[in-house]
Amino acid sequence: MTTILVTGATGTLGRQVAERLRTEGADVRGLSRRSPSYAVDLRDGKGLDAAVEGADAIVHCATTPRGGDDRAAGFLINAAKRAGTPHLVYISIVGVDRPPLGYYTVKHRVERMIEDSGLGATILRTTQFHDLALRILSGAARLPVLPVPAGVSLQPVDSGEVAGRLAALALGGPAGRVPDLGGPEVRELTDLAGAFLRATGRRRRVVPVRLAGKAYAGYRRGDHLAPEHALGTVTFEEFLDRRRPPGVSRRGTPGLSGVLGVSLPGRTARPAPRPAP
Repeated sequence: MTTILVTGATGTLGRQVAERLRTEGADVRGLSRRSPSYAVDLRDGKGLDAAVEGADAIVHCATTPRGGDDRAAGFLINAAKRAGTPHLVYISIVGVDRPPLGYYTVKHRVERMIEDSGLGATILRTTQFHDLALRILSGAARLPVLPVPAGVSLQPVDSGEVAGRLAALALGGPAGRVPDLGGPEVRELTDLAGAFLRATGRRRRVVPVRLAGKAYAGYRRGDHLAPEHALGTVTFEEFLDRRRPPGVSRRGTPGLSGVLGVSLPGRTARPAPRPAP
């Protein structure tokens, strides 16, 4: 039986990768700080050697925008070398070598560390997840209007489809940098904002806001997009619809706001009335 270690196994992506691998019959070791079996903090690497020992492959999904991904990758790479692990699979971001963002710079550094490690490696870059687009829009919608960066488009991809691709790559041999994986549509944020508002039954005026800086200019150029690799199939509307509880209609449904993790300012959800005895 193939043994595969998945880092960040309790996260949005890692959890789904682990599930896909188990479905394929792999022996999966789910590594995270809260794992009952493989509780490892990649920030210091303690306990990592025991988790890596005997693994045929590692899928590295753990990440944090607060910094330190390169340090964590260093611990993981060294542990993999000591254990003789033949295959390290890494999830990265489309355009990670272009926009001047700190998080992107570190992710790109990790790519180079893995490529230079001497380990068998596979690196997959994807566009932003639907989950990220939802977090951006739900956060902005707390205001009386819904501000979005003017002229910026996203190509959101379903994290489940990314998980399926990573699982397939982990079960194969090292492939180097593989083709990017993008969502099915490139859409302006104003368009995605409209879809979000319709799905949540909310009314907000969408306000495009011009920003400054090199990172914003990169996003306006589309450095983070991969229209030539639009291999995903799940649209943003379909993603939102999947989060809708059974039996809830598309329009005018206050219950959907809670399902999407969005609270309406100034309003408190009322409990459903109890049936008469």
